[in-house]
Amino acid sequence: MADLDLLVLGSGVAGLSAAVRAAELHGMAVGVLTKGELQQATTRWAQGGVAAVLGGDPDSTDLHLADTLAAGAGLCDVDAVRVLVDEGPARVHELIALGAAFDRDTEGQLLLAREGGHSLPRIVHAGGAATGVEIERTLVEAVRAAVAVVHEEWFALDLLVESDRCRGVLAANAAGERMEVRAANVLLATGGFGQLFAVTTNPSEATGDGVAMAIRAGVAVADVEFQQFHPTALHHPAMPRPLLSEALRGHGALLRDAKGERFVDELLSRDKVSRAIAARMLEEDVEHLWLDATGLEGFADRFPTITADLHVAGLDPAVDWLPIAPAAHYSCGGVVADLHGASSLAGLWVAGEAACNGVHGANRLASNSLLDGMVFGPRVVEAIERGTTGPTATGAMRSVLGGDDIGGRRLTLPPASERAVADRDELQRTMTMHGGVLRSAESLQRAATACDGTVVGDDLPSWELRNLVTVGRALCAAAAAREESRGAHTRSDHPELSADLRTRFVVSPA
Repeated sequence: MADLDLLVLGSGVAGLSAAVRAAELHGMAVGVLTKGELQQATTRWAQGGVAAVLGGDPDSTDLHLADTLAAGAGLCDVDAVRVLVDEGPARVHELIALGAAFDRDTEGQLLLAREGGHSLPRIVHAGGAATGVEIERTLVEAVRAAVAVVHEEWFALDLLVESDRCRGVLAANAAGERMEVRAANVLLATGGFGQLFAVTTNPSEATGDGVAMAIRAGVAVADVEFQQFHPTALHHPAMPRPLLSEALRGHGALLRDAKGERFVDELLSRDKVSRAIAARMLEEDVEHLWLDATGLEGFADRFPTITADLHVAGLDPAVDWLPIAPAAHYSCGGVVADLHGASSLAGLWVAGEAACNGVHGANRLASNSLLDGMVFGPRVVEAIERGTTGPTATGAMRSVLGGDDIGGRRLTLPPASERAVADRDELQRTMTMHGGVLRSAESLQRAATACDGTVVGDDLPSWELRNLVTVGRALCAAAAAREESRGAHTRSDHPELSADLRTRFVVSPA
């Protein structure tokens, strides 16, 4: 008999939202396992806010849906986006009821910001640009009060699969001792894989562990080529790179090249802005460009977190142009999921950045990430409570099971070569240079070569490197097969959109 009804891997917004709901509303025996502390998840780094239509004209959920579909460049699942925009407002209000304090005006009304790709202001935020910190604080407090078992500084090594069903994970505790953690259901909420790249806004823990475990277990994974690069990370030695929120451009900050000239519409979706910045950097042979926020009034009051980061870097946004460059920020693909978070393996569920449920398509719309976790994490719990045992042909899962006009194409990863893979730093540098914002067949082959090998060692850093290599091989294979430029994926040798490639590449091991 399973020890737990639900084991949640990861401590971001998706996993903790699900854990709280399962424990408080349904009385499930819930465990949370995270390789850091509860409050160390990528959620805390989210600055911009949560995109949701909370009532009042002229905005509507139909407009939010249209903006999301436009950003997704033809690969969003419309039904998944409809779930996101329709259920999102209720999830935001539930978070407020748990104690989340979002920014309000003097009359007590929520302040709404506008970000790139949104037709209207609909972003709720906290502390100006500290939304992730506030959401994380709220959920961590709720989890500590409601969840029976919390394993901090534990590392999930691999999925336990018995009789074609996930039964838990093999994990290493803080002392390095290995043991099985068994559960009737496992929720992968392990986040993305920004650490595959040398320049990233993601914390050091973002090594694609859940996606890599799924690939090794033969679970369907898709859209991993769509790695979103945030256009305006502060060019600074600190890592993860401090993020200069899109809200700055929404409030009027301007992008300038090395000559001080504007070169792109600052309110375009982030893939287009990142691409324009990367191209201009290559053209001018520079390592960074500039964000001019000198015209913004009340900067320190609006954006206290960013102000603190800039102060550490010795910059004053009132007088200094801010050096910026694109940084790996969000993984739009992951483990394929239906509209209830079911993966292709019974008993294994997925939500948040680790999932490919069809919401983000080829490029995530700004501030839809926190909302994604808040909506689809709880949907997993409701499906488990109903007794659901496997996936349905809904959401991105239709690309695996059929019934989708997008369709799916299988990519089989060959076994890795016998040689030892490069160390983590070299892997990250190679992926940034050859598998980053701008790609070609030649560059992707170089990136794939860096990933093609085995990992020597059995300690935690070696397991993280093993996971990065696994995800890197999948990304390079999908990016090489996608001979077009779509959303967050740009091929310099195939700059146009191809109607024949409006499909998902579903990766599986040999």
